[in-house]
Amino acid sequence: MKGENEAVVGLLLDDECFLTLGELSRACQVHAEWVVELVEQGIIEPSGGDLRHWRFSGNCLSRVMQVQRLQRDLGVNLAGAALALDLLDEVRRLRRRLSIIDRELF
Repeated sequence: MKGENEAVVGLLLDDECFLTLGELSRACQVHAEWVVELVEQGIIEPSGGDLRHWRFSGNCLSRVMQVQRLQRDLGVNLAGAALALDLLDEVRRLRRRLSIIDRELF
């Protein structure tokens, strides 16, 4: 348990802040090759033409961390993680739509 006086230091990333392949790898403590596999599976999408120019949004960082949790906690492979993330994204979209409909009705 953290003490009362311990500070948590972090960086807030959004879709306007981009990370290089190396920065993303270091932030998630993974090998760059594994990040490349995530791109190949369609789990994350970098901007930039080639590997040297790839830039990843804060959303990509979040998705990489979600994949890590899915693999660690549930033992899913990358294809399973991609499917799980797609389903979670769909649930979020549907909940947003439902929330909008609820506001319009009430």
